[in-house]
Amino acid sequence: MVLAVLCVLSAAACWFDYHRKRIPNVLIVLMALTGIYGRCRAEGIRGAVEWAMQAALIGGILYPFFRIGAIGAGDVKLFGVSAGCLPSDKILLFLLLAMAIAALISLGKLLRHHQLQKSLRRLLDYVADVASEGRWKLYGKPGTDSTRIKICLSGPVFVSLLLFWGGIL
Repeated sequence: MVLAVLCVLSAAACWFDYHRKRIPNVLIVLMALTGIYGRCRAEGIRGAVEWAMQAALIGGILYPFFRIGAIGAGDVKLFGVSAGCLPSDKILLFLLLAMAIAALISLGKLLRHHQLQKSLRRLLDYVADVASEGRWKLYGKPGTDSTRIKICLSGPVFVSLLLFWGGIL
């Protein structure tokens, strides 16, 4: 039952992300409460504590990417609450699979829009600039957002969760 609710909430997060380019915090909170409930029911208070630790760890790992503008805040929260619902030994695989799916989607979009070379140049220039200045800064220059290819990470997260919950991972 808990997995079914999490699937529905994850699908709703995808819908909002793809249609409104934003994941409502209420969905994140509902996913968190469902995940905490499921872990608590299965493992007691220890499960709830592990859920919180896993969610915080993934959120902490992804937060710097939000700070430089590489991913959205909703993506960070969605990854965190999703990771909290998984066994700790599956989190890295979940994260890598979701990012690999996102990378394939990005590559497809870049190829379709003939922007692969331009995007690689932008990335290399950014890395060189950060290395020469010795500090992190926003990725992309103001006013260039209209040419950037953007993807919604909720889809790759959803697919990764379904693969785990379906027993494939």
